[in-house]
Order: sequence, then C-alpha cells, then structure tokens
Amino acid sequence: MNREEATLLGFEIVAYAGEARSYLLDALKAAEKGDYDKAEALCEEANTSIKEAHKAQTSLLTMEASGDDIAYSVTMMHGQDHLMTTLLLRDLMKHMIELYKRGSN
Repeated sequence: MNREEATLLGFEIVAYAGEARSYLLDALKAAEKGDYDKAEALCEEANTSIKEAHKAQTSLLTMEASGDDIAYSVTMMHGQDHLMTTLLLRDLMKHMIELYKRGSN
C-alpha cells in the first residue's frame, strides 16, 4: 500500500469517527433535555459510523498482517487517534445518558 492509499484510508477513518463523535455529543444534549429516545437513536447512528471506521481500520490491519508494507501517513495515525477517542467517548456517553435517566426519575 502506498502513502496515498494509506492517507485516503486515514481520511475515511477520521470522517466516520468524527461523524460518530458528533452523533454522541448530540445524544448527550438530547439526554440533557430528557429526550432519551432521541439520545438512544443518536447512539445507534454513532455505532453505525464507528463500524464503518472499523472496516477501514481492519483493512489496514489485514494488509499489514498479510505482509504488505503500509506506508506511514500522519493522516492515518490521526484517524486511529480519532477512532480511539470516539470509542472512549461512546462508552462515557452510555454512562452519562444512564445517569440522566436515573436523575429524572
């Protein structure tokens, strides 16, 4: 895989992870307003975007595991960072939304 291909996969990961992050932050806003159905729906949208980011990440891992030389790309590394922080945010949002639910009872 050449550098351009690695960069494009990095952009793909950034885009999907960024989209998921936006959904998760919107889910928190919905939970703050007591709209838990909307919060859950937004979390599901985020999960869909995360799955797409994982597909791009998995293709990189598969290529490398197959012996392909993966060219270093700062964009690819940025994508990995974005995905990792989004996964952490997803876990945190689940707990925070649950806390809002409990507090409203």
